[in-house]
Amino acid sequence: MRILVLSDTHGEVKSIDKVRQHVGTVDAIFHCGDSELDASHASLDSAFVVRGNCDWDSSFPEEVVTEIKGVKTFMAHGHLLQVKSTMLPISYRAQEYDADLVLFGHSHLLGAEQIDGTVFVNPGSLELPRGRVEKSYAIIEKSPVEWTVTFFSDEHETLEQGTFEIAEK
Repeated sequence: MRILVLSDTHGEVKSIDKVRQHVGTVDAIFHCGDSELDASHASLDSAFVVRGNCDWDSSFPEEVVTEIKGVKTFMAHGHLLQVKSTMLPISYRAQEYDADLVLFGHSHLLGAEQIDGTVFVNPGSLELPRGRVEKSYAIIEKSPVEWTVTFFSDEHETLEQGTFEIAEK
């Protein structure tokens, strides 16, 4: 499994399009909210997208739960789950869905961690990064034995990479 995760692009369609073109074939594309685009915008075509606190198109769902190649994925922007102050609400919500992978944004801070066997990823922001100067996105790959989360700059340079064992939940 190989997926692209974007968030907090705040109307910057050139960055979205550039990243989508550069990464090539993926099994799915996820945008964790604050695209500030209409749901029908071509830059979001074929992507799973949630509504962020800066999105005004009410046709975006608040949450997405889907399965990609056997991986149950839960995505929310994070503003309704207080991700800027604690991971507890989003981790409880992930447990309700029995999610293997959780994707979220809102804080504009990139990061990945594993909590009770579930991998949580915030790709950072492709427009207004916090905590570092580089704008960012993530590619998540799953093999039979591990997850690999790689964060890239908008210039497609590797910023960070983490691996997590596939854990029994």
